[in-house]
Amino acid sequence: MKRDTLNFFDKVYEVAKLIPYGRVTSYGAIAKYLGAARSARMVGYAMNGSSGKDVPAHRVVNRKGLLTGKHHFDGTNLMQQLLESEGVQVIENQIQNFEKVFWDPAKEL
Repeated sequence: MKRDTLNFFDKVYEVAKLIPYGRVTSYGAIAKYLGAARSARMVGYAMNGSSGKDVPAHRVVNRKGLLTGKHHFDGTNLMQQLLESEGVQVIENQIQNFEKVFWDPAKEL
């Protein structure tokens, strides 16, 4: 991987580590905060590679609140279980009260 891609991933991880307990954000919100608004997919790639980096990747979902990255977690429902253990309600892979639990780094940092 190119060096600038690794730097971008590191920046994504730094933002993801700031997501508060019991809150979620989206791939796009992180990309926009980093000045790369059209790079939501790259944020997703970063989350896929975050295992073992102490990054709360379970708190990053798509713009509609869907658990689109859940197949990258060990176990069938680990992403949902982690979110529910933080008080986030999930029904059929969809975050409930998404606007209420959504954390926007552009507004919060």
